[in-house]
Amino acid sequence: MKVFVTGTAGFIGMHLAHSLLEEGHTVVGLDNFNDYYSVPLKRDRHATLASHPRYTGIEGDLCDQALITRLFREHSFDVVCNLAAQAGVRYSLTNPGAYQKSNIEGFLNILEACRHAKTPRLVYASSSSVYGGNTKLPFSESDPVDCPVSLYAATKKANELMAHTYTHLYGMQTIGLRFFTVYGPWGRPDMALWIFTRTMLDDKPIPVFNHGRMRRDFTYIDDIVAGVKAALFRPGLNPYEVLNLGNHQSENLMDMIGTLAASLGITPKMELLPIQPGDVEATYADITLARQKLGFQPTTSIAQGIPKFVAWYKDYHRT
Repeated sequence: MKVFVTGTAGFIGMHLAHSLLEEGHTVVGLDNFNDYYSVPLKRDRHATLASHPRYTGIEGDLCDQALITRLFREHSFDVVCNLAAQAGVRYSLTNPGAYQKSNIEGFLNILEACRHAKTPRLVYASSSSVYGGNTKLPFSESDPVDCPVSLYAATKKANELMAHTYTHLYGMQTIGLRFFTVYGPWGRPDMALWIFTRTMLDDKPIPVFNHGRMRRDFTYIDDIVAGVKAALFRPGLNPYEVLNLGNHQSENLMDMIGTLAASLGITPKMELLPIQPGDVEATYADITLARQKLGFQPTTSIAQGIPKFVAWYKDYHRT
């Protein structure tokens, strides 16, 4: 199939594109290479795709409506996967405009392009952050998500509502995926695992928010990619779906730090800090629906996944 993937210089987008290409699909990728985090890292990710004969990479922005319209006119996409977005909870506290542009305006352009092109299926990235301050664990898709605690979360909830509207009005099939703390090789420098690794290797104290009383459903990238591909191609899905993709394991932050420290062979120094605005204390995915509808079954524990990230991190920073 010919697949349009936005955010192919991003962490999940790069891995998804690689997997699709390995399976024989043709991929058209879009990324704007913004400077929210390291542009050289994004360039390096993209370089791993650029030489593939069935990959076409385009540097451009979701908010460029003319570009998006042209791409859909020039290509007949069998399925679209929108992973491009302005990420990060804390960044949304100081740069709210970036979230309105990319996550709302940009997503609207994708919806409109899919509608006019009659694209059979749109898969898009939502987030576990939509659950806000919910205290009932694990988080289920049937739980209320009306009280986001960050603008980032609000834009992701808005994406789900926008997709529902387009499914209702135009008969489009839209599949939203609520990702839970994705990590692994080529991961994001703004995420805790990268920050802790870099800081430990620099022999500095790591910032541990909420005095370490945090739990996260850490999900390895290969498991996420398997779930995204199932959402792209699996038959029998409803016209409108929203599904959790997580590891179904809520790990204590201090246990994650211990696993990372052991992988690095370092005794960590820690600076215990209060919880930051927009953060939530715990995430934990109920993946019953994803198992039923996608055959989704994560297999990678943090004891397996964190050493893989550490090995990649050390190798990447040697080159």
